[in-house]
Amino acid sequence: MPAELKHHHGGVSVPDLEASITWHREVLGFEVECRFDIPPANAKAAILKRGPLRMEIFEVAGAKPLPEERRLPNRDLQTHGNKHVCFAIQSVAEVEREFRAKGVDIVFVGGLKDMAPNIFIRDNFGNLVEFIEQPDLW
Repeated sequence: MPAELKHHHGGVSVPDLEASITWHREVLGFEVECRFDIPPANAKAAILKRGPLRMEIFEVAGAKPLPEERRLPNRDLQTHGNKHVCFAIQSVAEVEREFRAKGVDIVFVGGLKDMAPNIFIRDNFGNLVEFIEQPDLW
């Protein structure tokens, strides 16, 4: 029997740790849980927390920028690897209104046939973040 699993965090590399922390706080309500360095990677990092959710943000000196094709959900699927983090929400319509009021970069709002409504946004550095309507979780 496999070990029981619970989600701990997702990670994203950004060019400016402080700007990313500010964006995650102002747009998504995350706060810094801890900060640390990763000397072998020449990186500064922070764990951000909101309730049971955590995000790990890395700023790595000399890292390559996010390629344009990784900024669009359907094109990003054409490259192997991690794609995005997704958070469950009660209402896509409410979150969309909140994001528009904050000037968030919305990629699209919709959903696929037989799937819950969703909304994709880009963080302040173009990384994709998905939110999917799951009102039954509350």
